[in-house]
Amino acid sequence: MLKILPISQKVLIKRIKEKETTEGGLYLPEQVQNDAKTFMGTVISCGEGKRTTDGMVVPLQIKEGDVVLLNKYVGNDIDTDHLIVREEEILGVVESI
Repeated sequence: MLKILPISQKVLIKRIKEKETTEGGLYLPEQVQNDAKTFMGTVISCGEGKRTTDGMVVPLQIKEGDVVLLNKYVGNDIDTDHLIVREEEILGVVESI
């Protein structure tokens, strides 16, 4: 497996699989699962941060291990489970699941 280290303000995310059934046990068809506008993922690794014009680095607010909420159509897919996004594309950090 490749080890990918994001650069600058990029973040490597591993998608969290959507549940295929409701809490009551009803099966959700794949079409319903794909209609979701957002999804969650876990931060695997982060770049060093944004570099300013004077050469200073502003560190990212996101850290490894954070569970984040993302828009469905952001980032660049690495494979079916991983993608790289800019920190500014992350909608928020999920406090508890």
